[in-house]
Amino acid sequence: MSAQLQIQQLRKALSETALTLDNVWVNYYGLGGAVSLFELEAYLGGLLVLQDQECDILADATNELLSGVGAKNRINRCSDDAPSGSSADSRRALGLAGAFLFTAEEQEQERLHAVTRTGLLDTAQEERFDRITREAKDYFQVSSVIVALIDDRRQFLKSVIGPVRQDMPREISFCNATIRNAGPLIVRDARKDDRFKHNPLVLGEPYIRFYAGYPLRGPGGWTIGTLCVIDQEPREYSMRDGKKLRTLARQVEDEINGPRILPDEPEDTSSEPTSEQ
Repeated sequence: MSAQLQIQQLRKALSETALTLDNVWVNYYGLGGAVSLFELEAYLGGLLVLQDQECDILADATNELLSGVGAKNRINRCSDDAPSGSSADSRRALGLAGAFLFTAEEQEQERLHAVTRTGLLDTAQEERFDRITREAKDYFQVSSVIVALIDDRRQFLKSVIGPVRQDMPREISFCNATIRNAGPLIVRDARKDDRFKHNPLVLGEPYIRFYAGYPLRGPGGWTIGTLCVIDQEPREYSMRDGKKLRTLARQVEDEINGPRILPDEPEDTSSEPTSEQ
């Protein structure tokens, strides 16, 4: 995806919502972005070029905010770019960046194709994923953590801690809603959430109250599943919690797609801030 297209998407999103560039920059910085607000303004003005890593963080930060205000806009990530081919193959080669070329049904077929391409469906749990779910459980102190893949009919658990059953029907799964989000899906108390208060997983076992799920991107940038933390008690969800869940989700994606190639960074010898926002 070209930087010019991302700039156009950002300008449109800001003009059609109540979000400001200041809002975007604060969230971008909280997710690990390294560019200043002044430089971000220069980027939107076409006066500065950003590395793909920074473009991706900017897209993720903006999409989280857009999801929070209920906007349908979506900002593409620069790393979702792929070389073009011809006919149907050329559209597929674009991955998620070419989603606008597909109908809704075709997009779902491409997403399902990406799920299959992971080669993870119906495979055993693996330590490389289990270590991430354990870290999530230790951090969030919840009853359940899952790495889930969503195919055409069910939720397959590649890694699971807690009372979440395997092969749950897709239509009742909270994760089925998460994969439609540009950013995370946060449910602080499912009994008070109109989307889920009548869900059988809320009314019955496992009696979900708190849910936080982050969509996972697979081959071609398509959303193939989620990393989720679940509990039977309502709870709050802080900015620090959001950053941690995103970091863990990126680790899962690295296990699925291969590690990202990031530029070397100087060692940070400063002390870690202790205050929590």
